[in-house]
Amino acid sequence: MAEQDVASEYVVVGAGSAGSVITRRLLDRGFTVHVIEAGPPDIDPAVHDPQAWPVLLGGSQDWSVMTTPQQHANGRSLFWPRGKVLGGSSSLNGMIYVRGHRSDFDGWAAQGCTGWDFDSVLPLFLRSEDHVDGAGAWHGAGGPLPVERIAEPHPTAAAFLEAASVLGYPVNEDFNGEHMTGVGYNHLTTRNGRRASAWQSFVAPVLDNPRLTVTTDALVHRVVVRDGRATFVEYSTGGAVCRAWADAEVVLSAGTIGSPQILMRSGIGPAAHLGEVGVPVVLDLPGVGANLHDHLLVSNVYEATQPLPPGRHNLLEAQLFTYSHRWEGPGPDLQPLFMHVVYPAEGYPQPEQGYTIAAGIVRPRSRGTLRLASADPAVPPLCDPNVLADSYDLEALVDAVEICRQIGAADGFKTWRKTEVAPGPDARTREDLRTYVRRTVGTYHHQVGTCRMGVDDDAVVSPDLTVRGVTGLRVADASIMPTITSGNTNAPSIMIGEKAADLILDSQPKNQS
Repeated sequence: MAEQDVASEYVVVGAGSAGSVITRRLLDRGFTVHVIEAGPPDIDPAVHDPQAWPVLLGGSQDWSVMTTPQQHANGRSLFWPRGKVLGGSSSLNGMIYVRGHRSDFDGWAAQGCTGWDFDSVLPLFLRSEDHVDGAGAWHGAGGPLPVERIAEPHPTAAAFLEAASVLGYPVNEDFNGEHMTGVGYNHLTTRNGRRASAWQSFVAPVLDNPRLTVTTDALVHRVVVRDGRATFVEYSTGGAVCRAWADAEVVLSAGTIGSPQILMRSGIGPAAHLGEVGVPVVLDLPGVGANLHDHLLVSNVYEATQPLPPGRHNLLEAQLFTYSHRWEGPGPDLQPLFMHVVYPAEGYPQPEQGYTIAAGIVRPRSRGTLRLASADPAVPPLCDPNVLADSYDLEALVDAVEICRQIGAADGFKTWRKTEVAPGPDARTREDLRTYVRRTVGTYHHQVGTCRMGVDDDAVVSPDLTVRGVTGLRVADASIMPTITSGNTNAPSIMIGEKAADLILDSQPKNQS
């Protein structure tokens, strides 16, 4: 074995939400684990400050993915921040803790993904949690992941709650409780004024474990498959090409963008596409990179009458789960989100002082693809989510914008509201708002689906998260979601990590040592 080679029982690619959980659970059971992360250690103070996430976007710890020009969004390329640091996107996100609606997981099970129904995965959510409320029917205590409530709401967040409730939306104390719909304050993955990333929560407390190897600033090239089995991960760091050998399994937790890229560079993916970019085909698996989708977001921006006071939490304190006019499903399909900062609308002025009521949809129907632009791992992929291709997505977003405008115009904001900057007074008709949505649509940064779990021929992984047709290789991150959950995706990604750990441990149990 060459000096730069390392052998472990498990190699986990990606130190984000799911990868951190898997690493901790395997270590706790006595296995050796090698974690390979493309980004640096999480030593930047901004990572740990709950109010500093805006300055992280587009920085050195962000992959800063840009989509291909979007046909149904005026040919614009959308910006997708993705974490490139220990903790992955849980080190860059807004720290909102939402599991999603029961029907999301029951829907996965109905598609053949046995064991992924809500009643089966709820204990996994609870196992992770150390909720400020303590243990109960809907929350866990004593787990690695701190979850807390908004203790001191920002006055504009309180105005949002008041305005929405006056309009008839019920106040909801817990979006993760028995009912999801309504307006309320978010629960956060924070504790004692600091972000609780997945890495800090699950792995940082056990960094001195001698069975753990962590390699940062390492770009994964491919997984090498020999005789149908994943044997090692090839990666580069410090100018050297290295190999991480896996005696048991390789687990890809590189995310919705990273995991399908690695599979395709490994020769696992749509054969015709691999041929186009010069990658030898190991396994023709057409579903790799398909089913790409995301929650969409549009900013309703308001100029304030006065400077806003600083907040105590994450800048994203309150939101509303509700329904569009065309939706007939069992759970909400809209998620307007309140920010006591200006989250600019593309092409519109950015007021010096203001706030944002962001219109969001959480049940998108449009689907796109991720493809390699080159076999070179340093070349960014071609991400085409095909946003707004389905007319439902456009109309639901327009419904969300109308709801946000109603809330923004309500008396609850009277003392704060100077003027609506975007869409602005010129947007009067529904067709005006369709134009506005196409011009400004962005994203919640919740990409999923590119290594879809299922039992059909186009599925990439089976319900046990093993890559179909390869031994010793699993994918465990948001890329495996058949359909996106109806809420922020960090909590479900952590649950996927818990589920993956159980599946791995059930296949090869080992007592803690």
